[in-house]
Amino acid sequence: QVQVVESGGGLVQAGGSLILSCAASGSIFRINVANWYRQAPGNERELVATITGSGTTNYTTPVKGRFTISRDNAKNTVYLQIDSLKPEDTAVYYCNAKLGTRYYWGQGTQVTVSS
Repeated sequence: QVQVVESGGGLVQAGGSLILSCAASGSIFRINVANWYRQAPGNERELVATITGSGTTNYTTPVKGRFTISRDNAKNTVYLQIDSLKPEDTAVYYCNAKLGTRYYWGQGTQVTVSS
């Protein structure tokens, strides 16, 4: 059974940093494209960063310059480093990873930023 599991969230003061992880298991395929989304209370889920199988990255405007997406193919894991955290970054962060021909969602990891 394929599983995608996020970790690394927590409570952080504004200005701090976090590294979120998205690990895939149970598949013969490695993560190809991976997207990080976030969903704040009362808001829709929004895309924040993407990394392709070749390592090309893309960021949405609100997070550009503060978020860094990366991957470790040997560990079949994708990371999201968040710097200069702001209270408005508070949300559940979800990984959406493509393995083979299908995309899989993780359960999310909560990031809470205090001012």
